[in-house]
This record gives sequence, C-alpha cells and structure tokens, in this order.
Amino acid sequence: MMDDMQQVRTIIQGEFAVSSCADQVFATVLGSCVAVCLTDPSRGIGGMNHFLLPGRRATDGHDIRYGAYLMELLINGLLKAGACKRDMRAKVFGGAWMGATPTDIGAGNVAFAQEFLASEGIPILSSSVGGTKGRKIRFWPGTGRAQQSLLGDASGLAVTEVPTRHKAAASVTLF
Repeated sequence: MMDDMQQVRTIIQGEFAVSSCADQVFATVLGSCVAVCLTDPSRGIGGMNHFLLPGRRATDGHDIRYGAYLMELLINGLLKAGACKRDMRAKVFGGAWMGATPTDIGAGNVAFAQEFLASEGIPILSSSVGGTKGRKIRFWPGTGRAQQSLLGDASGLAVTEVPTRHKAAASVTLF
C-alpha cells in the first residue's frame, strides 16, 4: 500500500521527469509505448520517460513522441541533477501489441530502447515488455524500485531485478 506522504507524478506520453526526492513516485500507463526508468542508485537520483515511437523524427530530431529525443532528455536531466552516467541502471516497460495496427509498434519501441541503452553502456537490470496487455507502472526514482500491474489483472506484479547477462526474459513475482 502506498504511503499517504508520497508525492505521485504522472508521466504522460512525450514526457520525462527526474527526481532525487525520497517520497516521489512516478506513475504511467503504457500500451505499445515504452517507459524507461533510469536510476543512479549510489546518488539516489532517478527518472522516467514515456515515448510513443522508436527512433527520431527525420526533420529535426526534436519531437517528444520519439524515443531518441526523450532518451537524450532523460539522460541529460539525470546528469544535470548530479547522476553519473557510468552508474546509471535501467528498467524497461511496455511495448505491448495492442492490435490496433498491422505494424507492431510496441516491438519496435522495445528494440529501440534496448539498442539505445546498450549503445550508451547503460545496463538493463529488469524489464517487462511485449505481450498484449497494457501496464500501469510505478517507479521510485530515489531507490530505483519499480512495480507494475497488468491492465485487466487485479493482481499486483512486482518486477524483480534481473542480472544484465540474463536478457532472455523478465522475472516477475506475485505479491
């Protein structure tokens, strides 16, 4: 149960936020979109973004719908807040196939996030991606703790840490 003293900030499509506040919680709801949660655990600083499309817009690269732009904003926001890039760790959520289009935008979003983080040298500690259900995500940026609930599922799922070398499947535990 969430403490009444926690401040919840909703991150909508095309947004990102960074915080080192111990009582801050970021929340978002995802379908085919992806949210990347980054944390520098040694400094207690973290952030979350929520992007709609992989890559970047061809004309100027500054479009809040695209992953490349929001990933750069998130990393730069963490650095400005005092995080160290070599200590950043990631958790990746979303990328469901929602069936509304013949193209699997979610899979493209997930692939983009994984490739971007690998190219930046930021390990993915855990992820919950793909499938056909949306997700509600809560992220505590100061600690890096994350929790998800699948939409249409009454049980809460806590995402557990997955060592970087085990990228095949995300582990989840029921609580």
